Amino acid sequence: MQKMDLPERADWRAKAEEQGFTFADMHGEPYWEESSAYCFTLREIEDKIEDPATELHGMCLQAVDHVLQSEELLDKLAIPEAHRDYIAESWRAGEPSLYGRFDLAYDGEGPAKLLEYNADTPTSLYETAAFQWQWLEDQIAAGVLQEGDDQFNGLHEALVARFADLFEPGTELHFTAISGAPEDYATVEALGWAAREAGMGAHYTDLEKIALSTEGQFLDEQDRVIGTLFKLYPWEDLLRDEFAQNLTSAGCLMIEPPWKAILSNKGILPVLWEMFEGHKNLLPAFFEQDIAPMLDGTGNLPPKLAARFARAAKALEVGHVTKPLFSREGASIAIHPGEDAPEISADTSYDQHPKIVQAYQPLPVMGGFRPVLGAWIVGETCCALGIREDRSRITQDLSRFKPHFIRD
Repeated sequence: MQKMDLPERADWRAKAEEQGFTFADMHGEPYWEESSAYCFTLREIEDKIEDPATELHGMCLQAVDHVLQSEELLDKLAIPEAHRDYIAESWRAGEPSLYGRFDLAYDGEGPAKLLEYNADTPTSLYETAAFQWQWLEDQIAAGVLQEGDDQFNGLHEALVARFADLFEPGTELHFTAISGAPEDYATVEALGWAAREAGMGAHYTDLEKIALSTEGQFLDEQDRVIGTLFKLYPWEDLLRDEFAQNLTSAGCLMIEPPWKAILSNKGILPVLWEMFEGHKNLLPAFFEQDIAPMLDGTGNLPPKLAARFARAAKALEVGHVTKPLFSREGASIAIHPGEDAPEISADTSYDQHPKIVQAYQPLPVMGGFRPVLGAWIVGETCCALGIREDRSRITQDLSRFKPHFIRD
């Protein structure tokens, strides 16, 4: 992995405006940034990113089954008791998953390490699937990149194929997001585009405009019954929303499915570590409440947990990160990087939630920025890469999106 300085396309902002990429610049800072790009070899992509991400997804599916068999773990993940049967039934019924994104730390040398799984409402879909690919084609045509250069980016094609696998041609699908959020709208529109290409009907409605029929079904703003709904709205919020009481009776297939409430929860990280301790792509992780006696010196741990904590001691000495179960965009994250001063998010929106403790994996510093790799899963396999970078150790909502290419 290298970071290479490259000339920008003179017309990229005009293209962004033409295509509705209205958030390419945000708050006076670039969100899309192409004065440099990350370069990988094909072997790096296949062996260090694609295959490990696919394997991690399979491990996550095993973890869902494990969690659903344990009331203790459901408690630790703060899954509302009133909706546990609803979630478990969606898993038993095999309700389909569409996509997700692993955030990975990778320095070009050792194995990629899982930071978290955005399994429910991952954004940056449009930037990855469309604008990044256009950048590659334009830069090859301009002679900035070489003819043989490529990109790990089958995201749009994989989504089209996934929709075609899941639904009969002509199936009417609905897509929703909170109004007034350009990035969220770009994500659902990119999904709608793939659904239409797969032969589906795709209708968008603002989340706030979804209503209930007298029979308890969900209705769009034109009073059409919603039979299948992709919602860019987190399960942890929806399960606590007043609409949650209608989820079982509405007869609506939800995408992502209810069982993704387990995978989109950072509590899945200590579950994975307990199940697959020592896996090369995992970092040691624990529920903060479980190891509190060791952290504050007030007591001892149960023998099995104490042994697992002791085996992780060396990694935790390098540093650790505390993360709320439901944090997004870096909010309420605290990084304690060994002997260096802690770095704590200024956004404290999720401070009240239970937390996990994860071993700190330093991100590489390249050109003054720290990249996080976003490995996209569609269905069961990894199919694309998107990269966000920031000067801070904490990747946030305004962290820059960077293109990448493959060169051998």
